[in-house]
Amino acid sequence: MKKSLVLLLVLAMSLFAFVGCTKEQPQVETPQTEEPKVEEPAAEEPEEEPAAEEPLADDEVKTGLAVVSSIQKSRDAGENDGAAQTDSVIVALTIDKDGKIVQTKIDTAQTVIGFTNEGKIVPDLSTVYKSKQELKEEYGMGRVSSIDKEWYEQANALAEYVKGKTIEEVKSIAVDESGVPTEADLVSSVTIKINSYVEAIEKAAANAQNLGAKASDNLGLAVTTKISKSKDATADAEGLAQAYSTYTAATFDSEGRVTSSIIDASQSNVNFDATGKITTDLSVAPITKVELGEDYGMKRASAIGREWYEQADAFSEYIVGKTVEEIKGISVDEGGYPTDEDLVSSVTVGIIDIKDNIEKAFVNANSN
Repeated sequence: MKKSLVLLLVLAMSLFAFVGCTKEQPQVETPQTEEPKVEEPAAEEPEEEPAAEEPLADDEVKTGLAVVSSIQKSRDAGENDGAAQTDSVIVALTIDKDGKIVQTKIDTAQTVIGFTNEGKIVPDLSTVYKSKQELKEEYGMGRVSSIDKEWYEQANALAEYVKGKTIEEVKSIAVDESGVPTEADLVSSVTIKINSYVEAIEKAAANAQNLGAKASDNLGLAVTTKISKSKDATADAEGLAQAYSTYTAATFDSEGRVTSSIIDASQSNVNFDATGKITTDLSVAPITKVELGEDYGMKRASAIGREWYEQADAFSEYIVGKTVEEIKGISVDEGGYPTDEDLVSSVTVGIIDIKDNIEKAFVNANSN
């Protein structure tokens, strides 16, 4: 009996073990590798082509203005006074439909602001500096020139020489290693280095716009340079020698009315410490307010929300069709800011120097 029970128990346990071993294991699914969804890039909207510039008519010309400045000749004070020297080459031109120069005016504003080894500005801050064209014989090149010609005479000879030439032809004028022209037609009238003038001519042509001038109009150029914002150095603050130049190119018709104008300005800054040592990087060339554009930063402080170049353009447009006398009659307040109802919404910068420049440009346009 016992043997039967034991046998029965063994059979039951074996059956249980067999069933346990054959229990279905959970099926582990291998995840399918999902192909990444590649999105087709959205079709780019075609960029809008800038509006094609209207070709010039036979009697129309573009008006251009350019300034190329350098402060590299500045020097520290020592036993002798230091000097913050700004040399700004200025070129105005008109150019016809074939890319040939019709008229050119060349000038240079050379502004030297002395300072002592104690950081004190030397010249009177009310000084207004003359350009080389305004200095004429006072500049003093004639007495040392191998061809007995003053700077303004040589600049005018170069301006006359490039008339009728394309910019590529101007760039091809032969010069020696120092930049003095070697072409037979120039050596008797121009011995000054012309590299910077050629650069400014090219730049003015690149900037030129159809502003309404005609080939028969007279082109004028003017510059006014002041140093009134210069200041001495102190123990706590650097000094500043600032040449502030305002530039104007303008064309005038036979009745003396403005047919186009371009206005620009530059602030050439040289800083120095209380010992007269320059702290400004002299290799960095100053650029104009128009070139600075939005970076000049007037818009954020302007009561009318306009940048300096926008206000300069607005004034240029405002004076088209006006005579010099009418422009001189534009009313301003004690600070030199316009008060004419037609101007106050678009121009809040001081316009005294700009108005003076228009008169100077008119005289220049009719001087030769």
